[in-house]
Amino acid sequence: MGQNTTDNRKAILIWVALGLVYVVWGSTYLGIKVAIETMPPLLHGAIRFTASAVILGGFLLARKGTAIFRMTGREFLGAAVVGLLLLTAGNGMVAVAEQHISTGLAALLVASVPLWLVVFRLLARDRPQVLTLAGVLVGFGGVAALSLSGGGTSGSATGIVVILLASLSWAIGSFLSGKIPMPKDPFAASSVEMLVGGVGLAVIGATLGERLDPAQVSAGSWLGLAYLILVGSMLGFTSYIWLLNNAPISLVSTYAYVNPVVAVVLGALVLGERVTVPVMLGGLVIVVGVALVISTERRPRAVPQPEAEPAMNR
Repeated sequence: MGQNTTDNRKAILIWVALGLVYVVWGSTYLGIKVAIETMPPLLHGAIRFTASAVILGGFLLARKGTAIFRMTGREFLGAAVVGLLLLTAGNGMVAVAEQHISTGLAALLVASVPLWLVVFRLLARDRPQVLTLAGVLVGFGGVAALSLSGGGTSGSATGIVVILLASLSWAIGSFLSGKIPMPKDPFAASSVEMLVGGVGLAVIGATLGERLDPAQVSAGSWLGLAYLILVGSMLGFTSYIWLLNNAPISLVSTYAYVNPVVAVVLGALVLGERVTVPVMLGGLVIVVGVALVISTERRPRAVPQPEAEPAMNR
């Protein structure tokens, strides 16, 4: 009786956490769009990730002391490289791209990350299953369709190229995170990634001439930034890490094809973005391809990391 109650409680917690990852990470595209309405895209990301790193790092120090941050120089360097690829390049380019394309189109093209991971496995002479390769072909067919059509009227060529480069950088960072030395504690690793990623965004933003005038930032943009820090980075990320330790990876990985659907729906409902026929068809093909890849990979060797991380996501 007691065991059944415990199992039922854990099952409920798993679905609550998974629902948070679905909705929270799917909503970060909307949060970015709102934040960059009156904020420079790169500097908004710099504030987001450095603030998230300070909050998470402070919490870890208060709970577990300095021991949690003990890592070798190689481990720190590994986390720094991943942070630059995921957050500085990946998330930074997502914010830049959202100046030119809809949040829904951005999310659908970012959904190609799991497909790129399979390509990298092939380059590393790892042979995925036949159905996995079929999923990659299907998914990239959807990416090609969306890119060539421009998502109907929802995107420009510049925005599409930038978001595809962001997806590629995110995939490289995710792939390398399983191949290079990294801090043993995932929360400590993410603190380093966010701090380095945020500093990288600040340096590039300042170099490119971005300036942040607080007086010119709207209340909506401040709220969007606060949402990204507290909900997108903190709540979504902690839910994801908890799931990795308490749920099958095949179930956790489903966020990769649910997030873009959530993003499209929120973009249409909140921002009034037009969901064109090319977006619907191309997006459906991408989601099917990603679902096929994930469903046939019982133990994926590289799963896209969260935006606060995660993540890109995400």
